[in-house]
Amino acid sequence: MLTIKQNLLETIRGGNPDRFVNQYEFMDIILENPIDFMAPPGGTVKTGWGITFRWPEGQIGQFPLHDEEHKVLKDITKWKEQVKAPEIPDTDEAWAAAVEHANRIDRNEKFVTAFIAPGVFEMCHHLMSMEDALMGLFEEPELMHELIDYLTEYELKLAEIICRRLKPDAIFHHDDWGSQKNSFISPAMFEEFYLPAYKKIYNFYRQNGVELIVHHSDCYAANLVPFMIEMGIDIWQGVMTTNNTPELIKQYGGKISFMGDIDSGVVDFPTWTREIATREVERACTNCGKHYFIPCLTQGLGFSSFPGVYDCVSEEIDKMSKKMF
Repeated sequence: MLTIKQNLLETIRGGNPDRFVNQYEFMDIILENPIDFMAPPGGTVKTGWGITFRWPEGQIGQFPLHDEEHKVLKDITKWKEQVKAPEIPDTDEAWAAAVEHANRIDRNEKFVTAFIAPGVFEMCHHLMSMEDALMGLFEEPELMHELIDYLTEYELKLAEIICRRLKPDAIFHHDDWGSQKNSFISPAMFEEFYLPAYKKIYNFYRQNGVELIVHHSDCYAANLVPFMIEMGIDIWQGVMTTNNTPELIKQYGGKISFMGDIDSGVVDFPTWTREIATREVERACTNCGKHYFIPCLTQGLGFSSFPGVYDCVSEEIDKMSKKMF
């Protein structure tokens, strides 16, 4: 029987896996980074960038506030005055918990995985709102290039600290690039504004010992897959069924792998049932096959919004492994 890590590599290399990779099992994700951007459920948090996030009571996630009081970047022509990158903690004390976590992981069994969020596109609309960010790309492209370069330099500084202190085998990087139906911007605009940033970021990680690059974007982004490959992504996590995952595997398998095809919105809700989970797992595994595919909820970490769903999906994936391998 292959180890979890070996089975993952056989799957994404088109080799001889002996079972399905089961959701997030191959990544031991280090969440103890001293970069706080998550509000507690029902609460708020203000980040070092000045962005205020609120997680409303009874909702399944957070989003930044963009009223006049809370919006950080109110005028793209004044971004240099209004946007100030915070200092990244770089002391033994600040990183002690993350380093301790990394040191206790068996690297032969799982990938020591650094967690990075939010991404460059998300940072643009977190600072200035989605509407202003999208309009900025049209109305002030030179200034948006400058802002994106500034955000990229910050990410590269963070990447250097992460690689030096944690020596990760993998990174799990968040940046949502679309809705369920389409990407937020056209492929041409993505290529102009965001592809160069991610080529720099992912190339830096690759040059500093990172073997596996996993990118989370739970949306439609089939039209961006060629750019994912160009920037060096190994696994796109969060691929929704609206992307036609079997067709993507047929077209791009061997260049990139796909992790998802079990839409969280279909399976993970208050009145969920095992029958729904069974149906969706069986459909995903049967249609997508054994190579270049990892069945997984599209959710961006290894848990579910409602108790029991993640474990139930994992159990159903194990059942499909027994049927198909």
